[in-house]
Amino acid sequence: MPSLKDIRTRIKAVKNTQKITRAMKMVAAAKLRRAQAAAEGIRPYANRLKETIWEVSQLTDVSDHPLLEEREQENVMVLVLTSDRGLCGGFNSSIIRTTEAFVRDNRERF
Repeated sequence: MPSLKDIRTRIKAVKNTQKITRAMKMVAAAKLRRAQAAAEGIRPYANRLKETIWEVSQLTDVSDHPLLEEREQENVMVLVLTSDRGLCGGFNSSIIRTTEAFVRDNRERF
């Protein structure tokens, strides 16, 4: 049976671990907010680029360019990117779960 001193030492160690974990969570949250803000900042550019490509495709004869012609879909590739930084277990699980659901729902296309 552990002594009172051992128990107090263990409690202190657990509290220190909690402090470290809390600090890591705050850093991860700040990085996530920064990444989300960067993604939101790119959105207007991406939308305008999409509109420009659509306008060009409307002005161009589709049969003239192989990238603008419609083709039967033969193969589908799903590229899954997960994170390896900080406290990302829940994030990775969510991405993998969503990907598995997508593959399950679209199995006949693969």
